[in-house]
Amino acid sequence: MDYILLGNRIRTKRKAMGWTQEQLAEAIGVSTSFIGHIERGSRKSSIDTLVELANVMDVSADFLLADSLTTVAKSSIPQHLNANQRTAMQEILSALQGQLDKWNAPVPEQPEQED
Repeated sequence: MDYILLGNRIRTKRKAMGWTQEQLAEAIGVSTSFIGHIERGSRKSSIDTLVELANVMDVSADFLLADSLTTVAKSSIPQHLNANQRTAMQEILSALQGQLDKWNAPVPEQPEQED
């Protein structure tokens, strides 16, 4: 979990809303200094506080946690599969994502060749 990136997302969204740390703290029932710590990544937040933040800021929890999620969300793998099947599916999806990233990468310009 990258708490600094989480804090940056919270700070960016708060500022986009035009809110101060004090206003956000009051809206979710915590101290202003705690909001400062969360935004700097120097203190951890409970799940309840993250849900409150997401609700008050009208964003999803995965938006706040996006920098800490894996490329392929494990929740996208069907839960009816057994553990070995889910692991295999995760490996397949990760390999596909890696290949898609390669295909979508910009092609470096080649210097023109002189005849």
